[in-house]
Amino acid sequence: MKKFLREFKAFAMRGNVMDLAVGVIIGGAFSNITNSLVNDIINPILGIFTGGNMDLSALCIHVSGGGDIMIGSFINAVLNFLIMAFVIFCMMKGINLFHRKKEAAPAAPPEPSAEEKLLTEIRDLLKEKA
Repeated sequence: MKKFLREFKAFAMRGNVMDLAVGVIIGGAFSNITNSLVNDIINPILGIFTGGNMDLSALCIHVSGGGDIMIGSFINAVLNFLIMAFVIFCMMKGINLFHRKKEAAPAAPPEPSAEEKLLTEIRDLLKEKA
């Protein structure tokens, strides 16, 4: 049992798992911001165009039998998805650009060691004598 717990701890503390956890938490917070943007800003503006100056999320089609097709809620979900997808696309584009710049910069050749410098000097002196 102790070995199992040690392995689990090693797994949970690896960088990838911690990065994923941070990403999920930040994604949840960003999702709340996106929902607020759509519900509190975009919906009222789009509601002006649907007539009646009502919130777009209240837009629905009444179906015989007492049900409603909530078109406004569906549009909210689509807008949330599009905003999140656009932000993720922009982030990935920036990350890829950063990695390309990092890979494009060639590494400077290493400085010769003290032995190599000494051997070069000896070689040059031998060439001068000959």
